[in-house]
Amino acid sequence: MSSNNLLRIKTVQYQDEIVVIKHIRTKVFQEEQEVDPELEFDGLDADAIHFLAYINNQAVGTARVREINSNTSKIERLAVLAQARKQGIGKKLMSAALKTIAQQNKTTVIIHSQEYIAPLYQQLGFKIVGEKFSEAGIAHVKMVKQLSQSD
Repeated sequence: MSSNNLLRIKTVQYQDEIVVIKHIRTKVFQEEQEVDPELEFDGLDADAIHFLAYINNQAVGTARVREINSNTSKIERLAVLAQARKQGIGKKLMSAALKTIAQQNKTTVIIHSQEYIAPLYQQLGFKIVGEKFSEAGIAHVKMVKQLSQSD
C-alpha cells in the first residue's frame, strides 16, 4: 500500500545533514548527470537553507534556498533519488522552499531549471526568462516567480 509511504519535508541545518545531502546530490548530479563535483559543491551550502524529503524516514530528496539580495532568493540543487521519482517529491520540496521564501518577505524567486523539467516549474507559477544556456554541460533556462505578499 502506497499510503504507507509517508512523505515529510524538513528544514535542516547543512552541517547536521551534510552526509545525507551530499549522498543525494552526488548520486543525482555526479553519477547520473556527470556534473563536475567542484561545480556541484560550490562552497555556498553553509549560507543556504536546506530541505530534505523523507519517505518512511529515508531521505530521498533535497533542495536549498539561497538569498541573493533583500528581495530575491534562489532555489537550487533540487535533487530526488531515482527510485523516489514520479511521486511529486520535487514539487513538495519546491512548495516548502517557496513557503520559506514567502515567510522571509521576498518578492522574487529565481531558479536555473534544467530545460526538460521547466514545465514542472511552470505549473508552480515560474516563467522562463531569456534564452537557454549551458550550466555544467546541461541545457538550462532561467525561471522567475514573483511572490505577492499574500503567498
